[in-house]
This record gives sequence, C-alpha cells and structure tokens, in this order.
Amino acid sequence: MSAGMAAEVPAVRGVGVCAPLGFRAGAAAANVRGDGDIERLDIAVIRSDVPAAAAGVFTRNTVKAAPVVISQLTLRRGTPISAVVVNSGNANACTGAQGFRDALRMCSAAGDALALDPSEVLVCSTGVIGRAMPMERVLVGIRAAAALDDLSGDAVARAIMTTDTRPKVADATFGWNGADYVVGGMAKGAGMLHPDMATMLAFVTTDARVTAPALQTLVRRVADDTLNCVSVDGDTSPNDSLVALANGAGGETVFEEGTQPFGLLEDAVRDVCDSLAEQLVADAEGAQRYFRVAVSGAADVGQARRAARIVAQSPLVKAALHGGDPNWGRIVAALGRSGATFTLDRCSVGIGGITVFARGAPVDADLDIVRTALLQPRVDIQADLGAGDASGHAWGCELTDEYVHINADYTT
Repeated sequence: MSAGMAAEVPAVRGVGVCAPLGFRAGAAAANVRGDGDIERLDIAVIRSDVPAAAAGVFTRNTVKAAPVVISQLTLRRGTPISAVVVNSGNANACTGAQGFRDALRMCSAAGDALALDPSEVLVCSTGVIGRAMPMERVLVGIRAAAALDDLSGDAVARAIMTTDTRPKVADATFGWNGADYVVGGMAKGAGMLHPDMATMLAFVTTDARVTAPALQTLVRRVADDTLNCVSVDGDTSPNDSLVALANGAGGETVFEEGTQPFGLLEDAVRDVCDSLAEQLVADAEGAQRYFRVAVSGAADVGQARRAARIVAQSPLVKAALHGGDPNWGRIVAALGRSGATFTLDRCSVGIGGITVFARGAPVDADLDIVRTALLQPRVDIQADLGAGDASGHAWGCELTDEYVHINADYTT
C-alpha cells in the first residue's frame, strides 16, 4: 500500500479488546454475587503495555455509582491510563462513603498487581444496586485476574456479564501509511438499557496514536450514533460507562482531528460500537426478536434520532412486535408524539421494506408478508418524514413475559 493511501474499513470480526497490539487482559471468578458459584467469571482486568490516552462517556443519571465518579475524576486529570478493572454482580451504587473507598481499593489492588500507580487505573462495576462490595473476595479476584495474556478477549467479555446470555465482542482493522491499525471492543447489558447507555458497560481499545482530547471528541460522537441508540426498557442506570484506550502501538501516525486518517479511525470505532449495539439489543432480557428503526427525511439529525428512539421505546410497538401484529398505526402515533417536524401527507412507513402507510393513508400491502417480516429475529422499520434530508436510527426489542419474570426475581 502506498503512503497516504487509505484501506477500506472491513467488516467487524469479533476478537475483542485484546485484538489491538499492546493490550492484554485477564479474568477471574471471585463469587462477587455471593451465591456460591465459584466458576462464574466476575472480575476483569484490561491492561495496555504502554500508557494510553483515555476517554470516557458516562451515565447522565443523577444517581452515579462510586466507580463512575472515581473514573470521571481520574479522566479529568488528562493523564495516561494503563489499566481498567471491572467487576460484575455488584454495582457499588448507593453504597455511601464505603462504596467510594471500595472503588479506590479496587484501583489500588489492580495497581499493586500490575506494578502501576493507582492513578493509572480506571474502575467500573455492574450488578445489583445498594449492596456492600464483598471486598475480600473482590481483592483476591483482582490478583487472580492480573495474570494477563492477549488471548483472553472472550473471557473478560464473559466476566462483565450480568443477565446477558452471551458475550459481546467486536473488532475492526484499517490501513494507513503502510501500517494496519486495529480497534477492539466488548460490551455488556441486557436490561435497564436506554439512550445514555444505562446499565451498559462498553470498552474500546485501539493501537492508533491519538491525544486524549481528540479521543474524547471521537468517543462522544460515536456513542451518540451507536450505543446511545439502544433502548430495551426505558430505564437508565447509575453505572453506565464507555471507556476507550488508545496506546499508539500500531504505528507512528498521530491521528489528528480533521484529517483523513482520523476519519478512518472514527469509522472503525463506529463499526465496532455499532456491532456491539446490535449485539446488546439482540440479547435483550427475555427477547427473541429485535428491531432497527431507520428514520429519514427529517429536518435535522436530532429530530431524526429522537423520532427513531420514540418508536424504539414505545411499549405498544414492542408488544406488536412480540405478537407479530402489523399494527403500523402504533409506529405512526409514536412518530407523531416524538416532537419531530413533519406533516402526515408527506410521511411514509415501511416494515421489512414493505410500505404500509404513505401520504396520510394506508397502503394496500399484503399483511401476511408483513407478518412474516415481523416474525424474523431482526425486523427493520423504515419511516420517511418528508421534512428534510437528515436521518437517524435506533434499536429496540420486543417486550415479553420473560422480561418481567427476569426482573421480578433479579435480586433473589
């Protein structure tokens, strides 16, 4: 490849946070939940072999878990980060001053195990709110998880799971100036998912060289396009966190904002996060089917995204999907209450590529074909508002009895 020539970003493959050069990880079973399951992985450590630029996007919930506050304060210093320590099974949220001490102890324990200063370590937690951390078991688990290698991408993705049924990992590769760069990622979350991420933890690693401020801009923009477009149940959590690390191990190019290589890096991060977003909603609690709402013809991007999100989070739309009911009126009604600017006589709606409503009136579509589309594992809903050129999308899933059962018994 000649200098300065860009390679097309290929499809996401799914190796995870260990895919980029210079990243290793480890996982351990510490019985954080206290249920006696000594086989379930629940401690994860991600390590960059060299200090990395770091960025993060966190919950906007007023109630923030102690690890969120600690990690936000660490990132505000703008100093490089070398590791992230994560536990599942306990949110360390609403746990008072002790919760903050416990989050700091997790950073110190990881630092000791990895020969790092605690200020180089970020901390994340996910699980049940309002329970004290079982720190004796957690600290043992951190020491065990610090036995790192570059083949543990799947193991650490399993270690951060709560009600997830499977790990979510992704990666993408792109070329620039004779070097190949890799972006890897993993995420968890199956319920309490709603825009602004909710009970979502997501981690992105890359061997590209980029400054922390530029990485922060990129991560915020990508999050708005991908992970913040997921809604399972309309609830948001005190723990949601998206953390990105860039260690520069892949080559000498500095990826600066406004340049072509920076655009390639952003595309790769977006590919990874979009894959993770779809994997999250596909594994939503109790759901067998999920859907993507694509809104076009909006007056601006903000209106397009909001319209898509309102449809995706509508309980009536979710129920119709569960029943395979081609009740497109619920989609139109949700669009109407979204606040997006449009007139009904210019609006059209499609399900599975079949137009069911256009120019203010029903279309004579074969509803049996529409029903068949609604019974597929993934359903695509299209809406053209006819009010402009902007577009946006959102992810949603069916609402089932099983979702209620899972959350009725979550702490027991």
